[in-house]
Amino acid sequence: MVEHILPAIAILLVVCALCQWVAWRVKLPAIIFLLLAGLLSGPVFGVFDPQALLGDLFFPFVSLSVAIILFEGSLTLKFSDILGLQKVVRNMVSIGMLVTWVITALATRFALDLSWQISFLFGAITVVTGPTVIVPMLRTVRPTAAVSNILRWEGIVIDPIGASLAVLVYEFIISGGGQGALGHTLLTFAQIVVVGAIIGAGGGYLFGLLLRRHWLPEFLHNVSTLALVIGTFALSNVLQEESGLITVTVMGIWLANMKGVDTEEILDFKESLSIILISILFIMLAARLEVASFVQLGWPAIWVFVAIQFLARPLNIVISTFGSPLKWPERHLLAWIAPRGIIAAAISALFALQLVNHGFEGAKVLVPLTFMVIIGTVLLQSTTARMVAIWLGVAEPEPKGFLIIGANEVARAIAQALLKAGLRVQLVDTSWEKVAKAKMDGLPTYLGNPVSEHAERHLDLIGIGRMLALSPHDSVNLSTALHYRMELGKNNVYTLQTKPDNGSAKSRQVSALRRGKNLFNAETTYETLQTALAAGATIKITALTEAFGMSELLQTHGEGFLPLFAVDGREHIHVFSADEVVKPTAGWSVVSLVPQAG
Repeated sequence: MVEHILPAIAILLVVCALCQWVAWRVKLPAIIFLLLAGLLSGPVFGVFDPQALLGDLFFPFVSLSVAIILFEGSLTLKFSDILGLQKVVRNMVSIGMLVTWVITALATRFALDLSWQISFLFGAITVVTGPTVIVPMLRTVRPTAAVSNILRWEGIVIDPIGASLAVLVYEFIISGGGQGALGHTLLTFAQIVVVGAIIGAGGGYLFGLLLRRHWLPEFLHNVSTLALVIGTFALSNVLQEESGLITVTVMGIWLANMKGVDTEEILDFKESLSIILISILFIMLAARLEVASFVQLGWPAIWVFVAIQFLARPLNIVISTFGSPLKWPERHLLAWIAPRGIIAAAISALFALQLVNHGFEGAKVLVPLTFMVIIGTVLLQSTTARMVAIWLGVAEPEPKGFLIIGANEVARAIAQALLKAGLRVQLVDTSWEKVAKAKMDGLPTYLGNPVSEHAERHLDLIGIGRMLALSPHDSVNLSTALHYRMELGKNNVYTLQTKPDNGSAKSRQVSALRRGKNLFNAETTYETLQTALAAGATIKITALTEAFGMSELLQTHGEGFLPLFAVDGREHIHVFSADEVVKPTAGWSVVSLVPQAG
């Protein structure tokens, strides 16, 4: 058996990467393909048994993985993102969650004729949504900022709360019910919250001090954070069983909002780790299912899904958003999107096994029923949410804006001109100094790697339809062009050359296939623009008329004049490029680089 472990792990990682890549290509949540891979490898073909692979380490691995995933998600939660909407999120993870719990439990009880104990446990398990399915869906749907932030906050905060609720119901069940069991349950709840909050806040504060005062070298930031997450999670669970999830969530939120603490590098590392763990977990948990268990559920299980999707969630949102500034179309979209994810899958697998060992045979349906809800919500919502958002009018506006790679002097000058022309811009750079200068100029900025997982979660691309790679580094321009040609379309990606184009066929072929379109013309490079601006050239906007057209504009400014963009009468932007011809006419406006008057 031992000689087969290494090949099994290698194949598992390859399949995980392949599923993530396919999901990226077709712009659907990766969970769809991960679940499919798990179902095919496990119950369908029987070639993969994760519990046999890991043995007694299987459930500890699941628990630690969930803790790391939750910490990474909570590390992205900044209170500034949700200003004015805190009440909505609070209601959704409290009153709204209880509404979802009760309705789901009642539907399960009457549709499947399960015991009240198992029905309420299933309801508690499925109140969670989770960032593993919400965030990929938001990338595709691109709703308004308010809807996006609410769903992201709900998905991360409700995970530990829902998990704690499931623990309480579980404790009530195994305590035998009755007055004594109720008192035991309430005491357990208080202990979970107190232990989780104290260790989480304390660990976050102390580690934040280490980072803020630079008492920890940078090369140890990531490994120390990982050790801290696992250590505090284990400590919490030793002091009070099942309090670890609250601990890591509180710790992540504390670090994310602690002043003077830079968590960008930590977040980049944790995001990569989370992708691996999420992928492995979904495949492993799906591979443990049995086809017969789905068949035994029968058609009545569909009524449970219908109650969750069309009754519990809408009622949750109606109550939670009462009196909020949200528009009704935004509330309708919130009522449609609530996919279940990895936390529900992991908790159902853990509690089902423990309850069966305690003699509750009805608990066997928990795992297949939970996966039915996961598959149903993800498939339905991921394939329809974008259409629903457009129909409701809460999808992002027509993408006329520009994502600008670089916050250098050339990028800032071009961005200011585009902003003056009424177009949206978003600058991205890894240099804090350059981003600070762009902010002083009043330009929207993002500090970080434009092709990172963090950028995909936090880079605001609402209204962005094109990309300008204006970095002086060819490697940066190439990597961003390759990344965003799938996101924005290959015809909307433009790259400024760092070296003159020699005109060779091979060079032009590489440009067309990999680099996007060449900005402005074949002779223009980053250096030529930088030199011109340093010599006093400015970027101006000129309105063309019948009497003063493009030819007159060229004659007026002579050598050194460079047209950059043109805005037609319908306010559509056109980019001057070596790969396409733009012919501005009367009624258009031209954005151009004008040399200093001699």
